Amino acid sequence: MSDREFDIIVYGASGYTGRLVADYLARTYPEGVAWAMAGRNEEKLAAVRDEIGAPADTPLVVADADEPETLDAMVARTKAVVTTVGPYQLYGEPLVAACAKAGTDYVDLCGEPAWMRQMIDKYGEAAKESGARIVFSCGFDSIPFDLGVWYAQEAAKDVLGGPANRVRGRVRAMEGKFSGGTAASLKATMAAAAKDPQIVQYLMNPFSLAPGFAGVEQPSGNEIEFEADIDSWVAPFIMAAINTKNVHRSNFLLGHPYGEDFAYDEMMMTGPGEQGEAVAKGVASSNPFGEDGGPKPGEGPTKEERENGYYDVLFVAENGEGASTRVGVTGDKDPGYGSTSKMIAESALCLVEDIPGGPGGIYTPAAAMAEPLLKRLEAKAGLTFKRED
Repeated sequence: MSDREFDIIVYGASGYTGRLVADYLARTYPEGVAWAMAGRNEEKLAAVRDEIGAPADTPLVVADADEPETLDAMVARTKAVVTTVGPYQLYGEPLVAACAKAGTDYVDLCGEPAWMRQMIDKYGEAAKESGARIVFSCGFDSIPFDLGVWYAQEAAKDVLGGPANRVRGRVRAMEGKFSGGTAASLKATMAAAAKDPQIVQYLMNPFSLAPGFAGVEQPSGNEIEFEADIDSWVAPFIMAAINTKNVHRSNFLLGHPYGEDFAYDEMMMTGPGEQGEAVAKGVASSNPFGEDGGPKPGEGPTKEERENGYYDVLFVAENGEGASTRVGVTGDKDPGYGSTSKMIAESALCLVEDIPGGPGGIYTPAAAMAEPLLKRLEAKAGLTFKRED
C-alpha cells in the first residue's frame, strides 16, 4: 500500500466525533501524516475543515454508504480508514466490505457485539486474503480495558510467575457524558434483538466474539457487592457488555495466553461503608441515558466537559492461589469523546506507521497492536498504564 495517496481518511468527519478526530489530526500532526476528510456532503466537510482550523488544502473526499462504488473509490486511495459513522449495524457494513476487499486497514468505535460477530463471520476470510486489518472498538470501548487486561497479564507474568486466570476491571473514577451516537447504537441493538433471537444469543454469550470457543462460566457483574481487598462496594458498569467480549476475543486471537479458563468482569467502584453501598444501589438502578431517551445523534459533551473529563480504571489480576497484582489505566479527557477521538486516530497511525503490513483479519486492539499501541497512547493520547504493587 506504499503507493496509496493518503495514510488516513477520516470517514464521517462532519459528524460530532469525526470532527474531533479531524481536529486532533490537524493539531497534532500538522505535517508528516497525509490525511483527508470524508463524508456525504462536500460543503459540510469544507465548513468543518475551516471551523477546526485545518489547512485550506486538506483534501475532502465525498463518499456515501448508500453508494458502495464511492466507498470503493475512497478506500483505494488510503492505507487506513477511520470511521465514526454509526450505529455501525445500520451504516457500517458497506465500508467493512470495501476495506476487506481492497486490503485497506480499518478502525472504528463500534460497541455493537452482535454486528461485530456478523462481520467476523461474513468478512473475516476476505480480510485475511487481502491483508486488510479490520479493528473494531478503538475508543473508550474497548481500548483502556482490552489493553488494560493485556498489561495486567504482562505484570502477572513478572509478579506471579505466569498469567492470571482471573482479572477484575474496576472503574475507580470517571467523569464524562454519553453522546447521541452511543444512545442510538444501543437503541438500534435493542431493536435488532427484538427481531432476531440469534442477536440475543450473541449479546448474552461472553464468548460470542470467539467463534467455536466456550470458556469457563464468567462472573455476571450484575449484582452489587462489597470487595474487601479493594475496600469498596462495586456496581454494574454499562460498557462491560462489550468490553468483556472484546477481552475474550483478544485472548482467543492471541492463542489463549491468559488461559482457556480465564475469567474477566468489569464493575464500578462506589466506595466503602453505607454511603458506598447506597451509591452502588443507585448506580444499579439508574438509566445512564435518561428517562427522555438521552441525547440525539450528533449531540455530545461541550468542549469544557470534554477537557474536564477523565477516567481511572483498576485491574486486579489473580492466579487462583491467593496471589495478585494490580495495574491502573487512566485517561486525561472525557472518556467517550475527548479521549476516544485521540485513541482512534492513534490506532490508525499505529497500524500505518508502527506495524505496517501485518497479517489481515478482523481484530481487537490488543490482538492487533498491543505494546506498540500502548506506547503510542502514552506518548501522544494522554493515557497512562502503571503497575501499582
